[in-house]
Amino acid sequence: MTQSNRDTQPSVQDVALIVGGGPGISSSCARLFAEHGMRVCVAARNPDKAVLETLEKTHGVRRYACDASDPATVAQLFGSVVQDFGTPRLVVHNIDGRVPGIFRKSIIDADPVMALETLRNSAFSAFLVGQQAARLMLGNEPDANGARGTIIFTNASAALKGFPSSGAFAMACHAKSGLAQSMARELMPQGIHVANVPIDAAIGWTQEDGTRAHRLAGTTVDDNMADPVHIAKTYLQLHQQHRSTWAFEVVLRPWAEKW
Repeated sequence: MTQSNRDTQPSVQDVALIVGGGPGISSSCARLFAEHGMRVCVAARNPDKAVLETLEKTHGVRRYACDASDPATVAQLFGSVVQDFGTPRLVVHNIDGRVPGIFRKSIIDADPVMALETLRNSAFSAFLVGQQAARLMLGNEPDANGARGTIIFTNASAALKGFPSSGAFAMACHAKSGLAQSMARELMPQGIHVANVPIDAAIGWTQEDGTRAHRLAGTTVDDNMADPVHIAKTYLQLHQQHRSTWAFEVVLRPWAEKW
């Protein structure tokens, strides 16, 4: 893994930080943001994933190790990014947060420890990332649009509807939505655009053979799954929106999704 270079001079480029790194939304965002001239940083518990190493080689993405559910580690992440490149103007919290063992468990059978861990991984980590981003962005000079920065939270179907046997995840997703709404009301008048983006669908990311697939939903057929490439375009558009029409909640779903 590339280590943080304390001698790196801050770039004049806008800095984007994506917290939660993987082959889907995070990678698509990293590529798109870099192609639009941003200096992109990606944080993950395991920054040595092959897909992140590739992004470093092809798009100059800087990788950081971070457990986003730990306050000290999140503060250290933002401090490192600021020291290496400057204050971010775009921060994406892209962490699902569910503990595998808690999913598809009835409220009777759900393990309280796993439920709490899901809440920590999802909503609490969103709080920590959002708090650090807001503290720093408030010090940014407003751009030509009057904006100091953008904070985007990726969310899920459970942010909109609590499914049976999914109480812990629904609790975490609803908490993240409430956090985002509160932050938007507080920070948008101060020039920080906050957006909550529930992805109401399976996300089919591109595999090595060129097909798009989801680990549980199978292979994408006729665009019946959300495409992370186009999710990333929505995130970039949110960041570029004029402040007279800032969107708060943008729900994304394929044309064929039943809802």
